[in-house]
Amino acid sequence: MVQIIPKGKSNSIIEIDAQSILTRELNMRLREAASNGAQRIKLRHVYGQRYIGTDLGKPVEIEIFGTPGNDLGAFMDGPRIIVHGNAQDGCGNTMNDGEVIVHGHAGDIAGLSARGGKIFVRDGVGYRAGIHMKEYGDKKPVLVIGGTAQDFLGEYMAGGILILLGLNLKEGEAHRANYIGTGMHGGVIYLKGHVNDFQLGKEIGVAELGENDCQSLEKYVSEFASHFGYDAKEILKHKFIKLFPLYLRPYGRLYAY
Repeated sequence: MVQIIPKGKSNSIIEIDAQSILTRELNMRLREAASNGAQRIKLRHVYGQRYIGTDLGKPVEIEIFGTPGNDLGAFMDGPRIIVHGNAQDGCGNTMNDGEVIVHGHAGDIAGLSARGGKIFVRDGVGYRAGIHMKEYGDKKPVLVIGGTAQDFLGEYMAGGILILLGLNLKEGEAHRANYIGTGMHGGVIYLKGHVNDFQLGKEIGVAELGENDCQSLEKYVSEFASHFGYDAKEILKHKFIKLFPLYLRPYGRLYAY
C-alpha cells in the first residue's frame, strides 16, 4: 500500500507499507517515488528487504521502521536513511555520499569500501566494520559507532575516519575487538576507552590527539549525539586515542620480486 500525503510539491511525503513486498518491487517503488520528486519516504513494516537506497542519487530522506536487510544504502550517492531498528550486514557498502543513521545495531562489514558519506550507528557493530574504507580528494567517509565492535575493525582501511565510542562499556573495561586495524594503510581510527596492545594489528601505531584530531572528533561526535540524544560534551570529556597506519603498503614486500 502506498499513501501519498501532499505537503506541497517540494515537500511531499510518501508512505509505503513494505509488509509482504519483495526486495525488487520495494526498490522499484523507492526509485519511482524519488524520481517523481518525493522529499521524504517512510517505509513501514520492513522485514529484511535488501539493497534499500542502493544507487539512489536523489536528495531524498528515507525513514525505515523495521529491520532492513543486507547492503542498505549500497553505492548510495546523496540520500539520507534513518533506521528505527537494527541493520543487517553491509550497511553503506561502497557508498559515495549521503548519510545512514541506525537507531540500533548494525551487522558485519558496516561501511565496506565506503568512499564518502557518513554512517552513524547508535549501538554496536559486527565483524570487519570499516573494512577497505577509502578516500580521494574531498571525499572522506565517516563511520561512528556508539557501542563496541567485533574483530578486525578497520581491516585494510585505506582512508576515512572511524570512531569507536564504547558507550556500553564500564569504566576501565577494554574493547572487545581483536586485530584492530590489521592491514590498515590509510585513514584514522579514534577510540574512546581502553584497548590492550595485543588487540591491535601490527601495522598501526598509537598516538595522542592533536588539535586537528580534536576538532574532527568534536564535529562527528556532536553529530552522533544530536542523532541519538546523547550529551556530546559528556562523551568528549573522556580520553581518546588515535590509531594510525605505520606503513603505506604493509604487505607490499609479499608481492615484490
